[in-house]
Amino acid sequence: MSFFPGNDPLPGDAFASDQIELMVIPNAKDIGGFQVRRALPTARRRLVGPFIFFDRMGPAILRAGQALDVRPHPHIGLSTVTYLFDGKVRHRDSLGTEMVIQPGDVNLMTAGRGIVHSERTPQELRGAPMSVSGLQTWLALPDDKEEVDPIFENTAAMRLPEIDAEGVSGRVVIGAFSGLRSPVATASDTLYADLSLAPGASVKIPADAEERAIYTLEGEVSISGDRFPAERLLVFRPGDEIVVSSEGGAHFMLFGGASLGSKRYIWWNFVSSSKERIEQAKEEWKTGRFDIVPGDEEEFVPLPDN
Repeated sequence: MSFFPGNDPLPGDAFASDQIELMVIPNAKDIGGFQVRRALPTARRRLVGPFIFFDRMGPAILRAGQALDVRPHPHIGLSTVTYLFDGKVRHRDSLGTEMVIQPGDVNLMTAGRGIVHSERTPQELRGAPMSVSGLQTWLALPDDKEEVDPIFENTAAMRLPEIDAEGVSGRVVIGAFSGLRSPVATASDTLYADLSLAPGASVKIPADAEERAIYTLEGEVSISGDRFPAERLLVFRPGDEIVVSSEGGAHFMLFGGASLGSKRYIWWNFVSSSKERIEQAKEEWKTGRFDIVPGDEEEFVPLPDN
């Protein structure tokens, strides 16, 4: 998805657990009846591993006559990860890719030196109500891979390893968890897992990943005696095994990975270790030097004023 306009998330209240470094309450913004909650970046936390952007889209019902129409827009220095729970989105990009993104698939678009893409409700689904729910995350690229050639890769849901043991179910989206490894390849050490707990179940989050966090989508989770409702981002302190449990059942995303080891700047849809590179990308988009999106050439998102 695009970089939806929105305000920075808010830090949460104080809590007892010393295993939690930061709790973030995402700000919600309504985009034409479609609610988006932004959990990253925040003023107090820019990245968790390579994750520099985390948006929760929906859940929402697009009524008949409504549609998702994100016009062509550019990216540099990052990989976008689109992961849907419900609904379908037609992706087109300047590489010539055209694909309808399905729920459960992993859609990894590496911008590198620059790519342009659009996301719209498929034409054949317009005119009828449609449920839409999912996540849009961005992975900042390592210093030596920020300017790689752009590429789009789709990994079907059936190829993702499934977790099903002792009240814990889900999929390993990227990286390795619970002895399972996803086939999705990323530019740096990355962890991303879709996990559900049955009522009364718990799961151990090992300290393997340097940086870790969870975002709770449904239900309430407990960590070291503290309870946290849905729509919260919890960043864990490094080095400790974490036990996440839920009395009534919960659904959450586990994510993180190795620290990039260097600072990243983010402006609009651009991510870079260099402010000068972002200024260059701004000028290139403003003057029409990015590639066009075949099949979606008539519209584009203009460069913001600020």
